[in-house]
Amino acid sequence: MRITMAAAACLAVLCAAPALAAGGDVMAGFYGNTVVSTGGAIESHTHFKADHTFDAVFSGMGQTFASKGTWEIKDDQVCRTYDPAPPGITNPVCVPAAPHKVGDKWTVTVNGASRDVTLLAGIQ
Repeated sequence: MRITMAAAACLAVLCAAPALAAGGDVMAGFYGNTVVSTGGAIESHTHFKADHTFDAVFSGMGQTFASKGTWEIKDDQVCRTYDPAPPGITNPVCVPAAPHKVGDKWTVTVNGASRDVTLLAGIQ
């Protein structure tokens, strides 16, 4: 149960993405880079791609879970559909879009839990 709750919090955080720039690609700053989310028992690394796919690895408490899927921007939210969905997660997972660039660090609250998020250069 604890891993499921942590994974759920982690997944929601990973959806944070740049808001639509005037005439630009909402996700451009994320392509080829890594979104790292930490806090609680789970750390996640997510990689968004221009072809509207992503991959993610969740690790913690001696376990690792890998997933992949597709993403879309819908109603100012980044929505991800996982294949397979992490334990306790129902597809799609949507969160409000927010602008970020490599080197940015921010904190989000998901289901009452704070997560520290960093956008790192390259695939890590």
